[in-house]
Formats: sequence, structure tokens, C-alpha cells
Amino acid sequence: TKKNNEPFVKMDIMQLWFKIIISCVPAAIVGLLFDEVIEDMFYNGVVVAGALIIYGVLFIALENSSITANPSITKVGHVSTKTALFIGLFQLLSLVPGTSRSGSTIIGAMILGTSRFVAAEYSFFLSIPVMFGASFLKLVKFFVKGNVLTGPQIFYTILGMAIAFGVSVYSIQFLMG
Repeated sequence: TKKNNEPFVKMDIMQLWFKIIISCVPAAIVGLLFDEVIEDMFYNGVVVAGALIIYGVLFIALENSSITANPSITKVGHVSTKTALFIGLFQLLSLVPGTSRSGSTIIGAMILGTSRFVAAEYSFFLSIPVMFGASFLKLVKFFVKGNVLTGPQIFYTILGMAIAFGVSVYSIQFLMG
């Protein structure tokens, strides 16, 4: 019956979110400790252009090789804790300006043996705490500098975040189809 399956579904969801948190830890630690250093050292046109080119080439190469690949992980629930940690280490690459966070995690997940679908789905779930954490960090830095948001600015900030989240959910659903 449906009631008998509910605890297992909840357990699977809890395990998935535990793995998502594990994937967030490396970038959260490095990002918090070295945010200013990374921005000062790497935020320039050469690094951004280079990152865009490198990731474009990596995606083309990975797509060409994935045509014949037989992934070992074909369901998000089958991502192990170890694989989740390694995906989180690939996410560290996204701290370099010009590097796509989803691109680095999708490439990493596929290299680690996930299917394209699982890589994209896991990357989407991973984006939720990352976006909230990065937004929270930016707001804290904004307020620490003594800035204040007006009522309309708060409204447009929340509206922009909601629209960006909705568009990302729709885009992922569209692309997964």
C-alpha cells in the first residue's frame, strides 16, 4: 500500500539531501575562507575567457565520449556518499570566475560515472542550497558594509530571486525532457 512505501520515500529524500549537503561542504569552506583572494586573483578578462573556452571544449569532448559510455550510476538515489563528496570537489572549480557551477558539477558527475540525466538532476538539487548560501553571503557582506535596503529594493530582490528560481526549475525540466 501507499502508506507502507512512504517511510522509504522520506528516507530516500533525507539521504539525498544529506549527500547534497556533503557536496556543498568543500565549496562552502573554500569559498568562505578565500572569497576575497579568489576574486582579487582571478576576476579578470583572461581568466573568465579562458574558463569559458576550457569548459566549452570539455563539454563537447564529454558529450562526444558519452555517446558510447555506459554509466554506472543511472539513478540519483544511487549516488554514493563518496561520489557526492567528489562532485563537491568538482564544484570547487566553479569558484574560478567564468566557470559554470552547474557545468563543473555535471562534468564531474559524468566523469565519476553518472548518466547525463543523473548528473544534471543532481546538479540541479545541488544548486538549491548553493544559491541560497551564496545569496545569504552577499546579503551579509552588503549589510556589514553599512548598506541598507529600501522597501522597493527588498521587493525587487525577492521577486528577482523567485523568478530566477522558477526559470531555473522550468529550464531544467525542459532540458531534461
